[in-house]
Amino acid sequence: MRLLVLGGTVFLGRHVVAAALDRGHEVATFTRGVTGRPPDGVRALHGDRDDPDALPRALADRTPDLVVDTSCQTRAAADNAAAVLAGVRGYAFTSSLNAYANWPPGPVGPEDVEPTWDTDDDDYGPNKAHAERVLAAAVGRGFLTARAGLIVGPDDNVRRLPWWLQRIARGGRVVVPDALDQPIALVDVRDLAGWLVEMAERGETGPVNATGPAGMTTLGGLLWACREVTGSDAEFVEVPEEDLLAAGVEPWLHVPLWLPREMARTAWDVDTIRARALGLPSRPLRETLADTWAWLRATDERRPPPRGLPEPGLPEELESALTSGR
Repeated sequence: MRLLVLGGTVFLGRHVVAAALDRGHEVATFTRGVTGRPPDGVRALHGDRDDPDALPRALADRTPDLVVDTSCQTRAAADNAAAVLAGVRGYAFTSSLNAYANWPPGPVGPEDVEPTWDTDDDDYGPNKAHAERVLAAAVGRGFLTARAGLIVGPDDNVRRLPWWLQRIARGGRVVVPDALDQPIALVDVRDLAGWLVEMAERGETGPVNATGPAGMTTLGGLLWACREVTGSDAEFVEVPEEDLLAAGVEPWLHVPLWLPREMARTAWDVDTIRARALGLPSRPLRETLADTWAWLRATDERRPPPRGLPEPGLPEELESALTSGR
């Protein structure tokens, strides 16, 4: 079938394209054309999703059967897609847990129970919730929205997990929060990508919490696995949350994947029963880490973070100050 990937040249979109090709689809991508080209055999369409004429112009001679949407960031992008793609057989939309009005900190229960944002705020979560509503109303049956959490794996341009792998691989004294027992859940980008293509093929409908199962690991389990995978002799220096905050360390940004204590307690308590019933895989964590580390060592490519996201990681001078005397 003709499958259109909105996005398709970085991280999740790149893996969606690979999965669609593996499943025998005729694939096209629609991007701004500034982050690279899709693989050979894929039709590259270009335009700005915020321009209402861009998609109709690009699709003038090619109406897709299926859509996987990995790139919707604005309300205009959602409105424009809804106006053009309402007739497709299956549309898998990548939303976010941020579409929930109570996340973080959560917890997040079943998808049909938890409220999503219904404000006009021009912020990430409200924009995703708006996109869900507009696209669902246009497409109807066959529209699935995947409320994703933490996506990791090869080609990761968000660079939270890659930062940890590279920092731990360098060895020495590594600052970590004294909250290594806090739960965390994640989904491998390849598992999510292949599943999104399958959901579009099947015409599945409705919202799905698309992340790893609650309790899959802890922050400490993740970091120790990074140490094992990289063969590092790094020493983890546990610093109390109060000291980190007092030093100006920003959770999730300077210490990637770390959330303050009260938020972390429930943030990854997410109901994924429907995702598991619909077949969303959850490959072993060590496999994801090993493959991400292999990709990092093999590539010279370093893409900038997505629009609006700063480069993650703890500055060296701040890490030195925090480890001094400990």
